[in-house]
Amino acid sequence: MTTPDPLGAQLESLLGSDGVTFAPHHHPDDLHDESLHPVAVEPYAVTYPRTTDQVAAIARLATQFRRAITPRGSGTGLSGGALPVAGGIVVSFARMNQVRSIDASDHIAVVEAGVTLRDLDAALVPYGLRYPVYPGETSGSLGGNVNTNAGGMRAVRHGVTRHHVTGLELVLADGTVLTTGGPVVKNSSGYDLTQLVIGSEGTLALVTAVTLRLSARLEHSATLLAPFASLETAARAVPSLVASGLEPAILEYVDLVTMQALTSSAGFELGVDPGVAARTTAYLVIVLETRTREQLEADLEHATTLLSAHEVLDAYVLEGALAQRLIEARERLFWVSKAAGATDIVDVVVPRSQVPRFLADASAIAASHQSVVAGCGHIGDGNVHLSVFQPDDQKRNDLLLDIFRRGIELGGQISGEHGIGRDKQSAYLALTNPSVLDLQRRIKAVFDPWHLLNPYRHLDERPTP
Repeated sequence: MTTPDPLGAQLESLLGSDGVTFAPHHHPDDLHDESLHPVAVEPYAVTYPRTTDQVAAIARLATQFRRAITPRGSGTGLSGGALPVAGGIVVSFARMNQVRSIDASDHIAVVEAGVTLRDLDAALVPYGLRYPVYPGETSGSLGGNVNTNAGGMRAVRHGVTRHHVTGLELVLADGTVLTTGGPVVKNSSGYDLTQLVIGSEGTLALVTAVTLRLSARLEHSATLLAPFASLETAARAVPSLVASGLEPAILEYVDLVTMQALTSSAGFELGVDPGVAARTTAYLVIVLETRTREQLEADLEHATTLLSAHEVLDAYVLEGALAQRLIEARERLFWVSKAAGATDIVDVVVPRSQVPRFLADASAIAASHQSVVAGCGHIGDGNVHLSVFQPDDQKRNDLLLDIFRRGIELGGQISGEHGIGRDKQSAYLALTNPSVLDLQRRIKAVFDPWHLLNPYRHLDERPTP
């Protein structure tokens, strides 16, 4: 017995001595996510359930003893969504990591919340299928992806998490277990609770299992690197690429500073002609995927023709390992930015046509706050990622508020895929229509009347204990 109090005794009886830790004996990895602003607190307990019934029992105990519940997947979130609460209970889904079923006929998989993208992909290879949402960190869990409605570079073609989730298994705050949706691609039967919970950041229910719609695995792909003299000229090429029928799997912009940081940190060169490189300030990275080699070659030729009509300086088809290294380096941008001293990562989303204007305005806003921003983004769907460099907390908060406000003025939203969590909470509350916030709070009260599920973030303005 590790702890003498009644709650601890019941948790240990439920989960076994290896299924729960009590303060101050927690594993350090369970006490943070990848937020650049971690809050160092000790939860009362970190639990490791193996079944949905155990999750339900934990929720009932938490409600009985009025303890906050923080769901945790792999801890790869960037907005403080999985930071523990002092005195609360962390529900780690690390041991709920089973692929329950794969239906190759219906292209459906049912997976537990702790299954990682990497493990799911490996399980789908023998079926010639894949789950096409790649947020960039393959160690991320499906439960975490659902809670943040994760997207990633491939969203331009395949959409984000909510486009591929057809059902959920949920545990409510009082321990009630329910399922929403199911292994069907159409559902007009009442309120769509599946879509309501997706992106709710663990504030409405605990996601224990996910029903996913799968896609065919395409074996032929190529990466096209297109340098431009300005982001504006690069952006003008995007509508033609999107409307062409090519359906790029990835359509990214990377500014010069970020590209140099990526290639330097990963230790490779792009092979761009020095004369072209001297004139380049922005790159488009375009990945095409098809069923056959012949179709891929035709698509590459078509894409190159489209780019030539938009002042592209050159076009390079990156071969094999080099293409893979560039994409992997782009997916690791967060770690590059973190190592360089970034103090925030912005993921504002705006209409695709407004990306150049937003970036220009964001740079001007940063300069007015004596700060620096640099970055890249999913230009195919308007999701901009900026690394912010401003160590002074007050200056940084003022800068971020102005950048978020400008994104909203251009028709966008504060977060395209990372979520609100704790890091963006103050800006979200300040800039969101009060009527929208009021309706969301009423929905929250129906699901979680005791305000125990992932509190002190998103909508919850109470001061943290």
